[in-house]
Amino acid sequence: MFKLDEHPLVVQRAIIKVYGFVQGVGFRANAKRLALRLGLKGYAKNNDDCSVEIVVEGHEDKIKELIEFCKNGPKLAKVSKVDIKFEMAKNEFDGFGIRF
Repeated sequence: MFKLDEHPLVVQRAIIKVYGFVQGVGFRANAKRLALRLGLKGYAKNNDDCSVEIVVEGHEDKIKELIEFCKNGPKLAKVSKVDIKFEMAKNEFDGFGIRF
């Protein structure tokens, strides 16, 4: 198991907010599929302001791959803006899920 204190600069946490036409187009499901493939942990959820929020922890290079996906999203999405905030990882997730 990866321990944060062994490689504190390798594992990060990102809070990604995606704006535009991003709900009802499979954004969360596609983000989950990619996150699992990349070995990331966290969740994706729809917000009341019609944005999608993704909180993710993992290796920086893998998080950047997920961020690249978020800039366009799935085929039917129309992304207008992506906000990203990086934090220290909290190591609180066992996998990647969709929250409601």
